[in-house]
Amino acid sequence: MSDWLVCPQRRAQPQLRLFCFAYAGGSAWIFRPWAKQLPDNIETCAIELPGRGKRLIEPGLTDLTTIVQSLGPQILPLLDLPFAFFGHSMGALVAFELCRWLRSAVQLAPKQFWVSAACAPHLPISPPLMHQLSDQDFINRLKYYQGTPVSVSSNLELMELMLPTLRADFTVLETYAYQPRAPFTFPITGLWGSQDSIVSQTDVAAWQVHTSQFSLEMVAGDHFFMQQPLFIQKLLPTLANLTR
Repeated sequence: MSDWLVCPQRRAQPQLRLFCFAYAGGSAWIFRPWAKQLPDNIETCAIELPGRGKRLIEPGLTDLTTIVQSLGPQILPLLDLPFAFFGHSMGALVAFELCRWLRSAVQLAPKQFWVSAACAPHLPISPPLMHQLSDQDFINRLKYYQGTPVSVSSNLELMELMLPTLRADFTVLETYAYQPRAPFTFPITGLWGSQDSIVSQTDVAAWQVHTSQFSLEMVAGDHFFMQQPLFIQKLLPTLANLTR
């Protein structure tokens, strides 16, 4: 299997593949617990970008177009059955542009797309721009996101290891240039955290302009609500419907 994809538990006869896209700095490993909580007819495949996980020694990519053009051909062999996308924060933007690439290149589309704790792609980025900050200011600003444990952000050696990938990911986010295209026709569900201080309900609701079928749901928790042990259960009813 491609280095771009991690499927923790391959299914003998899957009816649906759920492709998962992590937040900035996140690795495919955060989705490993999901495979154990999903029924045998649903296969989880997480995207592994360079600079993390088993690709730790590779330099992180700083341009979304490069990511999508590299990832697209790698994912095609696994699109031989119905599939859905889940993208959290930065992952939603990567998945969005991959959907555009799939529509243009091979006329394929997911049955469902969850955009989780993510600003709509056409919205402007609010300053300060993380990728332009000094290392120390970057680390200080990172604490605001509350996604990096204090034990990690306070460990200089660990942060030196993580900083290049994190900075690359924020460069992807903050240099992205949205280009208007026709909206999608498949369902997009926006998920926002009730205690999220980074992405608001309005930011997520703005995704509605990118599809003819949009719904919005609140999830209890902060910006990283998808890390809750039972979060995947929120997706199960829709996933079950997709396999009927």
